[in-house]
Amino acid sequence: MTLLPLPYARHALEPWLGRETVTLHYEKHHAGYLKKLLELTAGRPGRVTSLEWIIRSSEGAIFENAAQIWNHDFYWRSMQPDGGGAPVGAVHEAILDGFGSYERLRREFLDAGTGHFGAGWLWLVLHGDRLQITTTHDADLPLRTGDTPILCADLWEHAYYLDYRNERARYLEAFIDHLANWEFALANWSDAAARASTRTPITEGSAAPARPPLARSR
Repeated sequence: MTLLPLPYARHALEPWLGRETVTLHYEKHHAGYLKKLLELTAGRPGRVTSLEWIIRSSEGAIFENAAQIWNHDFYWRSMQPDGGGAPVGAVHEAILDGFGSYERLRREFLDAGTGHFGAGWLWLVLHGDRLQITTTHDADLPLRTGDTPILCADLWEHAYYLDYRNERARYLEAFIDHLANWEFALANWSDAAARASTRTPITEGSAAPARPPLARSR
């Protein structure tokens, strides 16, 4: 099990997320969860089993560190340089179906993120056949509820404090308006829609990409 590389340079998300924020977040927090997970699972059977298997079959510290690795992999790929704004194509149609308009999705995204108490994650998920906004606390994630993650933002303070101090709302506005990677969202939505249309049974680890694929660098 290794740390996936970032899909862009450390400075690529500026001015919305600074190089120092990305470097500290990735090299200390994200990498720290992997280091701790390897320590916790050293010598245990199945140590190299998939991250999803660990998430689904564990509790306590092992689950928390495994889930945080998966969440961070997904978070980095939920952003891209020159991202954000209203998407087009199939994702836009899915947003209209689930929310009525992109403006309503944006408003619910910001309201859910700013209203979430404490640390956690803000998700756009496919729930059944509709897109929804939801949040999870601490390390929890939609893989445990049966929803399919489409896009996510990190709500832990270390994700934004150096750039925005305690102003989570400004960070989330920057995310949705300037960083959201709708190409990544489209790939996740398309995979989920294809499974649903062919009635492919959900098997272990199939509720979302095994470990989120690299977003296209710009």
